[in-house]
Amino acid sequence: MTSTPKDPSSATTPTLSANPSETNSLASSRAGTPQPGSALGQTSHGNNDDSSKLKTFLSILKKFIGVADIAAVRFSLPAQLLEPIPNLEYWHYLDRPDAFISIGDSEDELGRMLQCLRFWFTKDIKYVKGKPCKPYNSTLGEFFRCQWEVEDTNHALMGKETKPDLVAGGGTTEGKPVKVSYLTEQTSHHPPVSAYYVDCPEKGISAVGYDQLSAKFTGTSIKVVPGVHNKGIFVTLHRWNDEQYQLTHPAAFLSGLLRGSLYVSVADTCFVSCKKTGMKVILHYVEEGWLGKVQNKVQGVIYKCDVDKDNTVRIKDVPDKDVIGRLDGSWQDKVWFSKGSTAFDKVPESDKIMLVDVNPLYPVQKIVPPPEQQLPNESRKFWSGVTQAILDKEYGKATTAKQELEERQRQKAAERKSRNTEWKPRFFTEAMGPSGRPELTEDGRKAVDKLHQGEWALEPSAETGA
Repeated sequence: MTSTPKDPSSATTPTLSANPSETNSLASSRAGTPQPGSALGQTSHGNNDDSSKLKTFLSILKKFIGVADIAAVRFSLPAQLLEPIPNLEYWHYLDRPDAFISIGDSEDELGRMLQCLRFWFTKDIKYVKGKPCKPYNSTLGEFFRCQWEVEDTNHALMGKETKPDLVAGGGTTEGKPVKVSYLTEQTSHHPPVSAYYVDCPEKGISAVGYDQLSAKFTGTSIKVVPGVHNKGIFVTLHRWNDEQYQLTHPAAFLSGLLRGSLYVSVADTCFVSCKKTGMKVILHYVEEGWLGKVQNKVQGVIYKCDVDKDNTVRIKDVPDKDVIGRLDGSWQDKVWFSKGSTAFDKVPESDKIMLVDVNPLYPVQKIVPPPEQQLPNESRKFWSGVTQAILDKEYGKATTAKQELEERQRQKAAERKSRNTEWKPRFFTEAMGPSGRPELTEDGRKAVDKLHQGEWALEPSAETGA
């Protein structure tokens, strides 16, 4: 008789809610909560347009063969090649905020690391469920804020589960709507860098980081790697004495340009580490097969070490005596965990635990401020003219509107230079910090607190970048 792996559909194994409308409906049912804005970047323009779009895009990219970093060039694309969504709204790591809020739900340190890994494999569901797209380039001082409301229904993968007590009303957060607030700002234009802050006070968890990409066109694909200021995502569990996890980003490839069908592949190594627990994870994303077939495989090892001193980069170099567990699977399908140092393929199927199954999961819809309460430099309002023109397929009008915004940004930069004034972000203390951990200004803290209270009104920015 063949035993089967532990499946998340069983009562004892935790699972993520699969139905996107299950959490989306919370926004419309909560009294006093503004309705989510219409979803951007999800409008289909028809597959007939995609082939011609890619041909045009490829002809532009060919001019950048050999350029070290095309992300730093900031070349302007015609509007018909863009998806009608601002970069600051599109580029985030909270496609599944329900996975994020459950990271600290285990009293066991290995359990918390596994929850962190489950968040890692669900943070970019949009690349699994949808095609890659090119959003608008962010302008200096542009910002985006939103909120998610999700039910706290996920259970710990390992160890005794603990849910925080509610401040009012008694009981715990289990099964209750939990708010996750998000604020991001374009803090630098040269190089292009944005800072972000995620906050969930009910669950005692927050996350920060800088987003910066470096990209190179190889002739057949675009290789995207983290920029020098992008040190990864820093997740802090305040309920666990500020236990902090650093999650670094692997290199990714945008391929399929020649075939006219874009897809994302990953072939690199990245790390998840926690100094307080002395626990580290090496994740190795396996390259394509020799025939070019995309495998989307990922393998990993969890082990004990002195995080500050450890410089191990290959799974096979981790001593068995330090190994806590192993990971194996596909980041576009299912990822499994086995406890102990035994090679994954030698572990009985019944002893393997499913870490995550991404197949039924979809991005959770955001709750954004209503248009009348968005500031002029808030992403959706700032790009609204371009967005509407693209949706109406008036591409000439959209390109003109886009060029006007870009020219306004150049004029503002020239004005600051003439005044010998240095740009300073509004919501974050530094444009780029060496630690990779941005900090909120007083204005930033107020904006996040208001988000959590469901208050959208903000004072206009004293100065904008465009």
